[in-house]
Amino acid sequence: MTEPISMRLHAAALPLWEAQLDHPFVRGIGDGTLEEERFRRWVLQDYVYLKEFARVFAWAVAKADRLESMGWYATVLDMTLNKEMALHRSYAERFGITEAELEAVSMWPTTRAYTDFLVRTAADGDMADLLAALLPCAWGYIVIGQALAGGDRPDDARYADWIDQYASEEFESAGTWLREELDRVVGAADVPTFTRLREIFLLSSRYELRFWDMCWEGEEWPAAEAGR
Repeated sequence: MTEPISMRLHAAALPLWEAQLDHPFVRGIGDGTLEEERFRRWVLQDYVYLKEFARVFAWAVAKADRLESMGWYATVLDMTLNKEMALHRSYAERFGITEAELEAVSMWPTTRAYTDFLVRTAADGDMADLLAALLPCAWGYIVIGQALAGGDRPDDARYADWIDQYASEEFESAGTWLREELDRVVGAADVPTFTRLREIFLLSSRYELRFWDMCWEGEEWPAAEAGR
């Protein structure tokens, strides 16, 4: 029996996913030692990221080939906009960031590049392209959350809440459905299809790893570009 396309793509990107689990930012969430300023960067940048990520699910609703899929994409869109972003707003409040400040956040270069890639792929590609692009985030955060949930619970409630959300059954159920949807849409992929989807999946996985780097190190536009 041929291995599902989702698992073949995961295997291709495994070194990138393992690097995320071993990233000091992710490990710092798990043991509660991550500096507040670094976590604050993630809260701000992931908030603006999620606005664009939600657009991908909006495209999915429009492009879905059956009513059941339309309903699922709409459910995940609702989860992203009304649950995941609500948690971000609660994080921001703990850091003294107002909603107005949160809404005024500018995207850093990596955030802009990643979200532009996602939305362009959703708009220009087919459903398989769209799913291959979004899964490294939707599935990857579940993998990270569950891995961290298997360790000692951090004392910092902000990090514990983060882990609880991404390790939750609700998120796992949504991730499982999306993986199975990709497998259904693609079926038995020929070599050109697998090669195309592999490149999309790997690029999103690289951006996921780079997002952690960005939040760990900080990032800004070159000074010559700042005023444009």
